[in-house]
Amino acid sequence: MEVLTALKPKKTIHMKKLALIAIACITLQATAQKKNMDGPRKDRYEQFQNLSAEDMATLQTKKLILHLDLDASQQKAIQKLNLENSTVMKASMEARKAAKENGTAQRPSQEERTKMMNKRLNHQIAMKAKMKDILNAEQYEKWEKIQMRMADRQKGPQREKGDQKRMKKQG
Repeated sequence: MEVLTALKPKKTIHMKKLALIAIACITLQATAQKKNMDGPRKDRYEQFQNLSAEDMATLQTKKLILHLDLDASQQKAIQKLNLENSTVMKASMEARKAAKENGTAQRPSQEERTKMMNKRLNHQIAMKAKMKDILNAEQYEKWEKIQMRMADRQKGPQREKGDQKRMKKQG
């Protein structure tokens, strides 16, 4: 009997510790899954949202000038292209913002998502063709690498894992 009573307190202490660990794990998991934009990411988003279409186009063009060493005619052509793109992007951002503020924003249906994805991909295809016309072969190759890095950053670690799997299959 003495042995049983001596073991009992230790068992409850272990159960309490185990319960505490389980609660801590659940809490940690819940906070890890919380998707919010805090810190530098939110700051960059707000800065981008407050820029005019002309400012966005100018910044994008200057970045490409630095990375690709563009001549004057290429700079003008890319500035014009970036201005067109940023004007369309700014208009869609404003429309989404207005719909959100009015409370009329709804999650798009599967058909609408498919249309949006097709529109985005068609735009990317057209953009590649225009850039191929403006840039020389070396510049175009650098531009494609920049685009891939940006896509990787947006997709995050999931894309990198997929790329690693493809590399293993190819190699």
